[in-house]
Amino acid sequence: MIVLNNKEREKAILVGLVTQHQTLEQLNEYLEELDFLAQTAGAEVVEKFYQKMQTPDTRTYIGKGKLEEIKNFVEAKEIDLVIFDDEISPSQLRNIETELKVKILDRSMLILDIFSTRAQTVQAKTQVDLAQTQYMLPRLKGLWTHLDRIKGGIGMRGTGEKEIETDRRVAQQKISLLKEKLKKISLQNETQRKNRGELIRVALVGYTNVGKSTLMNILSKSDVFAENKLFATLDTTVRKVVFERTPFLLSDTVGFIRKLPHHLIESFKSTLDEVREADVLMHVVDISHAAFEDHIKTVQETLKDIGAEEKPVIMIFNKMDLYEQKYFDKYLSDEVKKDILNELKNTWMAKTNSNAIFISAKERKNLEELREKIIDLVIEQYQIRYPYKTEFF
Repeated sequence: MIVLNNKEREKAILVGLVTQHQTLEQLNEYLEELDFLAQTAGAEVVEKFYQKMQTPDTRTYIGKGKLEEIKNFVEAKEIDLVIFDDEISPSQLRNIETELKVKILDRSMLILDIFSTRAQTVQAKTQVDLAQTQYMLPRLKGLWTHLDRIKGGIGMRGTGEKEIETDRRVAQQKISLLKEKLKKISLQNETQRKNRGELIRVALVGYTNVGKSTLMNILSKSDVFAENKLFATLDTTVRKVVFERTPFLLSDTVGFIRKLPHHLIESFKSTLDEVREADVLMHVVDISHAAFEDHIKTVQETLKDIGAEEKPVIMIFNKMDLYEQKYFDKYLSDEVKKDILNELKNTWMAKTNSNAIFISAKERKNLEELREKIIDLVIEQYQIRYPYKTEFF
């Protein structure tokens, strides 16, 4: 048995659907990501189940036969929790739990649970608390009625455990108080941003776990927490950076993800103010990931949602070292490898109007070219926003 922090990991199974809107190939990608999320939360994924249905069952999300199959597996393997890839309704949650008699989570609750353990600052903790309370509000009645059998664990951290015994009225009051608290924090942050002076702002954005924090550490020579887990950092970090006498502010932001809970997007909009108010965006992509184009689309859609889609963008394709390890056969000649890389680069240079660069932050490859591209774009923004300052660069 895998052990985490001297405690046994909770044994989990994952469940998803192939529907008219989601192919088996897409579902497999989503379940791989859900597996990574579960591991990040501290679970050991034992098995994955899926079913083909036109639409989810309104009562139990999956069909009766599949639910019975999962029930038998849960009992035979002593599974602790079942995680569904999509958000399930309060009634589905109660019905599934009644049948399986173990802890039931969906993707939204799992992400919220991870966020509750990652939050460090008052702002991040308040945002997660708000999102959890909003999510739990319609689910308070009869939620996890067998709590005598469940002692904490994944999905029960932060607000989750505290709010189960709380009535709706108190929860609604709490939501109002948390929103007011976030407004005050947002105003304080706005004042801080105004006090930073007339400096061009550059924000790192991207899907979660693409290497933004690692790149932040290299470019700013700082020590931002970075590890190979989803949502390693929630709080925006801002550093002043100077490249060849060209100063600017560089910020690292929370990573985006597919199927991000609505309440979480709403709660974290103040965190994304750094992105909205940035002059330049550095969109970091893990090119070694099989679904990197989907990740790009998710980030672009999120940027559009917050009104930041029109900003100048440098597309940074990171982890080229892993890309070559993953896709280059050892028998390929250097010339063929070079041709493949050139074709890849030419394709994306054309798609991004030459605002793309290919690097390996981990191996410090092509970082000088990245610095030069950043300098050019930052000086260009100074000429637009603060033309009287460019004489100093």
